[in-house]
Amino acid sequence: MMNKVYFQNKTMNMKEHILTALREQFDRWEELLEGMSEEQINAPLIPSNWSVKNVIAHLWAWQQVSIARMEAARQSKEPVFPDWVAKLQTDWEGNANQTNVWIYETHHEQTWLKIHQNWREGFLQFLELGADISEKDLLDSGRYPWLEGHPLAFILIASYDHHQEHFEKLINWLNQNR
Repeated sequence: MMNKVYFQNKTMNMKEHILTALREQFDRWEELLEGMSEEQINAPLIPSNWSVKNVIAHLWAWQQVSIARMEAARQSKEPVFPDWVAKLQTDWEGNANQTNVWIYETHHEQTWLKIHQNWREGFLQFLELGADISEKDLLDSGRYPWLEGHPLAFILIASYDHHQEHFEKLINWLNQNR
């Protein structure tokens, strides 16, 4: 009996652990971005042609997909993906490179102010959606058939990982180009 209670208490902390990690990720990005000039934000991250602005636009585009999944879970229905997904080939997730090219081509002319605002508002909405869904529903791998056996928490963790991947790359680039 004691093991079961211990396990239940551990499980009950998982949602807050994931959301705390995401909040910390958001804060790290905001701190980094606040310390950069607009010139730094728009400069290419050589050897890539992407800039910090393009990276944030990329994260925001994929964030919209995650938000669609979280909203679907909250409403107990199938996800309704952003309109831009319909413009892509049927395997847009499996062929992420082509999707990323499309994201870059679509958003690279937008202003930093607009891109940052979209990403920031989207991230906060994503956190709110995560907080609104019960921990039981977040961790149940059979709850949402459209996730094909993955728990909804996977979407939160994948977003964290995606942001972390790009954060580390950006920090490495900044350290090499001082």
